[in-house]
Amino acid sequence: MPADPAAPASRRIAARLAGVRSSPVRDLLALADRPEIISFAGGLPAPELFDLNGFRDAFGQALAAAPGPGNLQYAATEGNPRLRQQVADRLTGRGVPTGASDVLITSGSQQALTLITTALLDPGGVVAVESPTYLAALQAFRLADARVVPVPGDDDGLDPDALQATIREHRPTLLYLVPTFANPTGRTMSRARRQAVVDIAAAHGLWVIEDDPYGELRYDGPAVPLMAGLPDARECVLHLGSFSKIGAPGLRLGWVRAPQSLRPSLVVAKQAADLHSSTIDQAAAAIYLDTGALDEHVTGLRRVYGQRRDAMLARLPSALPAGATWTRPAGGMFVWVTLPGGRDAAADLPAALDGGVAFVPGAAFFAADPDPATLRLSFTTHAPAVIEEGLGRLAGVLRSRS
Repeated sequence: MPADPAAPASRRIAARLAGVRSSPVRDLLALADRPEIISFAGGLPAPELFDLNGFRDAFGQALAAAPGPGNLQYAATEGNPRLRQQVADRLTGRGVPTGASDVLITSGSQQALTLITTALLDPGGVVAVESPTYLAALQAFRLADARVVPVPGDDDGLDPDALQATIREHRPTLLYLVPTFANPTGRTMSRARRQAVVDIAAAHGLWVIEDDPYGELRYDGPAVPLMAGLPDARECVLHLGSFSKIGAPGLRLGWVRAPQSLRPSLVVAKQAADLHSSTIDQAAAAIYLDTGALDEHVTGLRRVYGQRRDAMLARLPSALPAGATWTRPAGGMFVWVTLPGGRDAAADLPAALDGGVAFVPGAAFFAADPDPATLRLSFTTHAPAVIEEGLGRLAGVLRSRS
């Protein structure tokens, strides 16, 4: 909302918020939080799959007599040393050799994104993003008063030739990507394109943010190497990760693996933001990881979410109008739909809510030139039978508005 020019200067909202819109996903969560609505809107893990017993035990140990007082005290900004080493070991196991000193623990990967923009972007700085892209990243860049430039891509991910053209024209400081099971499209960038992007970034002094909240949620097909592990990536790729999708989002724990040249600036930015992430949550997460329970939990998520993805993909041909297209993700949480005939998905949303089903219109995920015919569906929250019912409701709404 723009500042009110009639308001006294001391009571005006800062101008930096004028171009930052509320997230339609967050707004939809409130609208769709009615038991009769089947919501495909939020990118939410399935709550019935949370490992309550495992986390209860971990928090109990973290609060036990010996370590308890220390785990409720102020702590180092960089994060719990044990947890940093566990994150480093996990990344090393995924093909990205990492030491604990490479890792900064953050309050969710969203904070990592904010810290990076604070450290690297001056007002008016340019960020290149794949089009479409993660909505909350657009919010973070706009809050930093950055200029966001979209780069086109296709089913194999961002187009390296288009990136070269963007660099020549706009001279961006940052390139932001969700290269594996992207939000919102579910697409995965090919290995060849990942290496091409890293080569371009290294040649032009471009920082690349590899946001990877979904990478461990693969349901079929071979894994694609993380960008941070590719040749020439170490000094230009910042890797972001999170426990939100593979553990529990309520922990609000993420991390950034950053080049040594940038780590001190990120630590100062975090000190100014919150001193450090929750000490007790970090301690409990470290204990939980020590048990090996997270790997077992992720294995279960892959099995259940894969079934739910299959249920959605099987029902979409009969649920969507003729001529609609959609992605077929090999993992993650989302299917991206394009409706035929220039249809406006946002115009269909009120009728969908009245009909007991919710989705996210796709226009908000574009930095520029939005496609109103697009929408995002999340398949992880509901069992296959509920997905079938929800898509049946959506089919009825779309038919009635044809």
